[in-house]
Amino acid sequence: MTSYIVTGGTGFLGRRVLAELLNRDTDAVVHALVREASVAKLRELAATWGAPDRVFPLIGDLTAPGLGLEEAAPHADHVIHLGAVYDMTADEDTTHAANVNGTAAVIALATARNAVLHHVSSVAVAGDHKGKFFEDDFDLGQHLDSPYHRTKFAAEKLVREARGLRWRVYRPAIIVGDSRTGEMDKIDGPYYFFPAISGMAALPSDLPLPLPDLGATNIVPVNYVAEAMVQLIRKPGLVGRTFHLVNPTPQPFSEIYAALAAAAGAPAGIGAVPGSHAALETLGHIPGVAAVRDFLLERLGIPAEVAPHTSFESEFVADSTRAQLRGLEVPAFDTYARALWDYWRANLDPDRARRTEGTALDGRVVLITGASSGIGLASAHAVARRGATVLMVARTAEDLEAAAAQVRAESGAALAYTCDITDEKSVELLVKQVLADHDHVDYVVNNAGRSIRRSVANSTERMHDFERTMAVNYFGAVRLILALLPSMRERRFGHFVNISSIAVQTKVPRFAAYVASKSALDNFSEIAAVENADAGITFTSVRMPLVRTPMIAPTDLYKSIPVHTPDQAADIVVRALEKRPSRIDSPIGTFAQFVDTVMPSVKKAILHQGFQRLGESKAAKEGKPRADASGAHQESRSPLLALAPIVQPLMGLPGSAARITNVIPGLHW
Repeated sequence: MTSYIVTGGTGFLGRRVLAELLNRDTDAVVHALVREASVAKLRELAATWGAPDRVFPLIGDLTAPGLGLEEAAPHADHVIHLGAVYDMTADEDTTHAANVNGTAAVIALATARNAVLHHVSSVAVAGDHKGKFFEDDFDLGQHLDSPYHRTKFAAEKLVREARGLRWRVYRPAIIVGDSRTGEMDKIDGPYYFFPAISGMAALPSDLPLPLPDLGATNIVPVNYVAEAMVQLIRKPGLVGRTFHLVNPTPQPFSEIYAALAAAAGAPAGIGAVPGSHAALETLGHIPGVAAVRDFLLERLGIPAEVAPHTSFESEFVADSTRAQLRGLEVPAFDTYARALWDYWRANLDPDRARRTEGTALDGRVVLITGASSGIGLASAHAVARRGATVLMVARTAEDLEAAAAQVRAESGAALAYTCDITDEKSVELLVKQVLADHDHVDYVVNNAGRSIRRSVANSTERMHDFERTMAVNYFGAVRLILALLPSMRERRFGHFVNISSIAVQTKVPRFAAYVASKSALDNFSEIAAVENADAGITFTSVRMPLVRTPMIAPTDLYKSIPVHTPDQAADIVVRALEKRPSRIDSPIGTFAQFVDTVMPSVKKAILHQGFQRLGESKAAKEGKPRADASGAHQESRSPLLALAPIVQPLMGLPGSAARITNVIPGLHW
């Protein structure tokens, strides 16, 4: 029986080394150093390896004095030190604590147990050394310009100089995912460049794209490193030897890019521009250029600390290592680039939630408030017919369940969630339940609303009208947005459609409470859209024209003018979901804004005439508030302003609306 103590055994490389070791040595017993929180993970891994009775947790902490061991470490024939901070973006203190102090503690443990220490170093110890770097080379006066490089060098130096220690050193190159499955556990190294390559897939694949000469790198798949390490660990002797687990030949960046571009469908490039490598090096020394370079890299999602260290000045010689590993070949990068790419695209791409198969709404989760009637119900039908799962939200459970059943019977997948959006606890429970049921929400339609038609003069003793309207139309919508925003930002995708009103543009009399609440939501959304653009979160304000629903029935004037049907309004909502413009207006609303800009006194006079001609609603005259329609949005409720008779003939001209929207960018009707 051979006994091993292993650090970093639950890490990306570590768990593959252990799986390979336990598979090849059926008598091996492993004690893995883990924190208390990782014990369950270790036991789960041991079960998948088929060795639950041969893998045991050793509670401790690599960064604590004496490894933080709660009890004396067991006997060991070998100590395999895989634990380290493998992160080019980590700060000096964090990296030193794990990579240097941790290694010192592991050396003490191995020396006390008279065990052979198998130390995992890195080719990073070569720093900026130019030319061949042999396995026996170490301190050649190279410069080490990052915390990772410096700490890996310092750790290997401790191992080499430790008295009475039997050691072997393994120096992997840049480790990527499994060459067979593409599996990787995090974004690191060359993976930072994948989003930029993905973006280039939008270019014609045959575009003759010249590439800068960024030098050569050295990349190996994790399964090769794990298998090579286990073969070497199990070989007797070899004490005091260093092994390069690298690709035997340097890999020009142009070749790496070509293989990934082929997998991504991006232009393959016509090769590196001769002399560009030296030119880029020279430019890097000009004051200010490095800062501009780093800024541009950050905009592409590439940490400034990473980019300079993905290429190597050294050529790593591995002849002695290859002699020990006869029969184990390093796979060529172009043979497994597609596996890496496919796995990244499906599991690691930070923007993968933005992709969808089929139509824009197919397979999406869409939450609609005020969904039991009117625009909300019509939108639920329209969205469900396009393949989305609709989460229908309203206050009244009985009406909501009936509406959801109707959508399921006629259109597609729909579920009912009762919620009062004016109640903080109710919204909290709604979001918690929705995320538990569906993991995420892709789109939200803030359709629930309240309308009050009453002049300001008749509202002097009705402050509650303004508070109630604001509670639904503004605070309710914002409360839901804030509750769902963190999960959307985590997925880097989400879209909010806020059903606003044409009244925001026309500012029609007697709707002060309503227009103010909708204007507040519009302005909130514009600012939130700017702040969350980098996370892929977008907002659309739909300045909805008048819609014929039960909410406008009490107003006789609306019976004789053309208005939208709920289905027509739903079509606008669907367009807002699929196209995601910042806003959707109507010709009348846009014209009203234009008049307000160029002839504000004229618009004011027209509106005042309309105010005098059209009296209060019956409910306002009686001093009674109008009832809401089961929480459904009452866009229905906003009036079709007094400017309509002026603008309708103009907008009725053939093709006029299309011509105007083609001329004015950002105008959506």
